[in-house]
Amino acid sequence: MTAIPQGRTRRAVLVGAMCALVVTGTGLTGCSEDPDADTNGVGKLSAEQIQSRTRTAAGSAHALRLSGNVVTSGRTYKLDMRLSSGGGSGSVTAEGDTFQLLRIGEELYLKADAGFWTQADGKGDGSEPDAAADKLDGKYVKVPSGDPAYKKFSGFTDKDVLLDGLLTLHGTLGTDGHHEQAGTRTIRITGDEGDGGTLDVSLEGQPYPLRLVRAGGAGTLTFSAWGKNFALTEPKKDETVDYGRQLPTS
Repeated sequence: MTAIPQGRTRRAVLVGAMCALVVTGTGLTGCSEDPDADTNGVGKLSAEQIQSRTRTAAGSAHALRLSGNVVTSGRTYKLDMRLSSGGGSGSVTAEGDTFQLLRIGEELYLKADAGFWTQADGKGDGSEPDAAADKLDGKYVKVPSGDPAYKKFSGFTDKDVLLDGLLTLHGTLGTDGHHEQAGTRTIRITGDEGDGGTLDVSLEGQPYPLRLVRAGGAGTLTFSAWGKNFALTEPKKDETVDYGRQLPTS
């Protein structure tokens, strides 16, 4: 159950008290709190306008945190990424394997344990990890820009690429009332009454997207820490190794 901020509770009590004092010739009139009171106003807009405003807000923010699950091509990816205009860092889990990604400008690094590299080399038959996997264990591996894996891995660290691909609802747009996400009031927009996905948009401050449920059970993501800076630090030389051949795309 989501806790209601004290400010909202006090406002609701005050509104209720004021309503109780409004008397007409036939008794008390009906009165309810305006869900768009003290908000950024997007809750009163059409679904199309809300979508446009939230895309603009997301595109103009220089940083955010994205976490949750994405299902694509039958594979589920668990993401926990910090993204900015200059790069990104965080973790990706797929089919039980977790690896860390770090991109600073055009420089992309991948870090994983020996088990990941053993699987990548087609091992995983219960034998001892090979020497290469041991060497790569827990180290940052620089991904060459010409490697086929570069585009796939860097996409997880690219703010614009991820948001452009994710902030899409399918079908006819509509609204589905006022909600809350982590204590923040939201307006929910939908595609095809929810079958095409739902997106909760903040009613407080900038109309940032806060929660996305993708169409067809393709995952649920939350967006937070909008505009909050974070450090992107290049790995030390003794923490970096060369894979020595083409990285696995699987």
